[in-house]
Amino acid sequence: MIKATFPHLGNFYIPCAALLYELGLEPVVPPLTSQRTIMLGTKIAPEFACFPLKVNLGNYIEAVEAGAEFIFMAGGVGPCRFGYYGEIQREILQDSGYQMEFIVFEAPKTHPQELWVKIKRVVPRNTLSKLAKALYVFWQKARAIEEFDRLANKIRPLEQKQGTISNLQNRFYRLIDNASSIKDIHSVLDDSISEMQAIPLRETNYPIKVALLGEIYMVLEPRVNFQIEKLLGEMGVEVVRTIHLTEWILEHLCLSIFKPDWYRQLLLLAKPYLGNTVGGHGLETIAHTVKAAVNGFQGVIQLAPFTCMPEIVAMQALPDIAKKLSIPVLTIIIDEHSAQAGIETRLEAFIDLINYRRQQTSGKRNLELEYGN
Repeated sequence: MIKATFPHLGNFYIPCAALLYELGLEPVVPPLTSQRTIMLGTKIAPEFACFPLKVNLGNYIEAVEAGAEFIFMAGGVGPCRFGYYGEIQREILQDSGYQMEFIVFEAPKTHPQELWVKIKRVVPRNTLSKLAKALYVFWQKARAIEEFDRLANKIRPLEQKQGTISNLQNRFYRLIDNASSIKDIHSVLDDSISEMQAIPLRETNYPIKVALLGEIYMVLEPRVNFQIEKLLGEMGVEVVRTIHLTEWILEHLCLSIFKPDWYRQLLLLAKPYLGNTVGGHGLETIAHTVKAAVNGFQGVIQLAPFTCMPEIVAMQALPDIAKKLSIPVLTIIIDEHSAQAGIETRLEAFIDLINYRRQQTSGKRNLELEYGN
């Protein structure tokens, strides 16, 4: 059985492993990203390569140590360097003595059969029905994880006993990973949501609501963003993530073919501040910041890897949006030198600022009510 691996992207190693297993491959899941992972990747990567590339290289090396033979990863187009990752990483690994074959899946906008051709190359005995089943299992596990995480982020700032949600979340991930059928996936999700909804909550005012956006890898991988969703939740903040993997897949694999104008709303939202796409999630960062302000969010946090061009471009427009739409925006740039203490300090200061603004707004409203203005 061919041993195949993939880069870590949050907890989506769970559906990715299920996909490979259903296709008749032996999934080799790299160890969870650690300081060793980062060290291994940083050692062989160019100094100014963006952080996700370095971490991915570390993932691959640790997977090779566990016996992986093939590397599966997504491709990309446009100004973002992600589109070059496959070839660059292959050459870097080869120069470092790792002979690995990359299978890169591009968005099949012009060649819809390309995905199937590449899969047949690795596992020639697969049929279209088997591929459909594998993709369905992948999709159900991915959607279950996202549904659970969305609800967890709403409940965490209100839990009476801190850590209850996080413990339940870790247990849910283990159970969904072991679920072997669609029925089991739905059962695990339903039972875990029921258990989460039964958690005792504090009687308090509505928590601060913050939009988390930026470069997809930094937003989705908790071990490079210092588990920012958990940190903010424990500070009493409801985190609404604007990027989800299933939505990204739908946009690039389906909407790009069947609904090519799906991007129009984002373009209209961003147009006063950014007139063109700049690759990656740069334009989305602007559009979702505008949307957060319009929808009454108390703040926006942008996550970006050091040297990420699309997010750097977006960063230039964010102060203008913050001023015109009166919404605080915090940009956090992360690389291999970033530390937990520094991130926590910046988050605490940002939340203090939001709380101060809320108090000022509340006091102003009380005065208006008192004097009838």
